Amino acid sequence: MTPRPHRIAVLALEGVPPFELGIPSRVFGNALDEAGKPLYEVTVCTADGAPVTSDAGFTIGVSSGPEALAAADTVVVPPTHAMDELMRGAPLPPAIADALAAIRPGTRIVSICTGSTVLAAAGLLDGRAATTHWVHAPEFQRAFPQVKLDEEVLFVDDGDILTSAGVASGVDLCLYLIRGDHGTAVANRAARLCVVPPWRDGGQAQYIDRPVPEPTIATTTATRAWALERLAEPIALAELAAHARMSLRTFTRRFRDEVGMTPVQWLTGQRLEVARHLLESSDLPVDLVAHRSGFGSANSLRQHMRTALGVSPIGYRRTFQPNSLTTTEH
Repeated sequence: MTPRPHRIAVLALEGVPPFELGIPSRVFGNALDEAGKPLYEVTVCTADGAPVTSDAGFTIGVSSGPEALAAADTVVVPPTHAMDELMRGAPLPPAIADALAAIRPGTRIVSICTGSTVLAAAGLLDGRAATTHWVHAPEFQRAFPQVKLDEEVLFVDDGDILTSAGVASGVDLCLYLIRGDHGTAVANRAARLCVVPPWRDGGQAQYIDRPVPEPTIATTTATRAWALERLAEPIALAELAAHARMSLRTFTRRFRDEVGMTPVQWLTGQRLEVARHLLESSDLPVDLVAHRSGFGSANSLRQHMRTALGVSPIGYRRTFQPNSLTTTEH
């Protein structure tokens, strides 16, 4: 029996930006299995089944109401530009509160941009890690001090609730979910069909409004491209700085400003992506995967994967290759 597609309900609120509303349908709609069949079924609904007006001024009609939220495996809440009062402590409108309350326990809940404000107002983010658009972060922190806000990341995965930052980070989060559900190959194909990168480096720190640097100031872009071609090799921080023709201190500071993380964190993340792809798409022994991804040894790869993903290389491979005969991490 063919498994049914994963059901996703997207809650359209009054004042929703059309771009963000369309992200889930566009990205998840491009996630296909090997036979070309959709892996997700996306339904756009409203809290009461009635049309809503977008922030672009046109009306959005839907065919579903709160019943779609109750039946969903994943609920996505895009932002709204018509509920600023939530930042001042106002309660959610009753219809929205009731619709969110109808979501089944265990359902994955996702917000895009300031959709996190709706989740926070519903009490769903109390005591949990989350993010939102950096422009609204100070106001969000004042309104919802009980939320552990991280304004420098593109998205936060807190288990069954995931939140993303502004606009395009909603694309990043949707691709991240596809990668976790079905593997790198499916996520990469969906990204290619959307003509977007499969993942982006760093976090919101690189987009926060800062004084524009002088055009003569060097960047780390070329050095990052150079490093990506050599991930299987040991790369010392001093080598990166030398390639960029900067002092170690200047390079480290500029890299963090541009990417939102340290060079070592970035290198580890890139190597993990290579390792994940090899574990999903090949039967290479784990020690060879570790070598090709730049971790050097199976033990090092195992430690990094457990820290970042909470799973061993063999456990990860079995998720995407359940018929794999590999039983030990050689």
